[in-house]
Amino acid sequence: MQLVLSPPLVLSIIIASAYAALFNLWQGGTPKDLLLYLLSSWLGFGLGELAGDLFGLDILMIGQIHLVEGTIGALLLLVVVRWLKTS
Repeated sequence: MQLVLSPPLVLSIIIASAYAALFNLWQGGTPKDLLLYLLSSWLGFGLGELAGDLFGLDILMIGQIHLVEGTIGALLLLVVVRWLKTS
C-alpha cells in the first residue's frame, strides 16, 4: 500500500513546521519543546485552514491553502501551549 500525500497537505505541514521551529528558536526551547510545538502548530494550522474553508475566507491563498487563517491558528495554538507549559 502506497501512501500518497497531496501537495497542499505537504506545503501546509512545511509551513506549520517552520512556524514551530522559529517559535522554538525564539523561545529558546529544547528538542522536547520542539516536538510539542510541532504538534500544536500542525493542529493550529489545520484548524485555521478548516475555519477559513468553513467561513469562506479567501484573504491570502496559495493554491488551496488558506495562509492567513492557518498562520493565525498556528500562532494562537503555539502561544496557548507555551502559556500552559509555563503555568
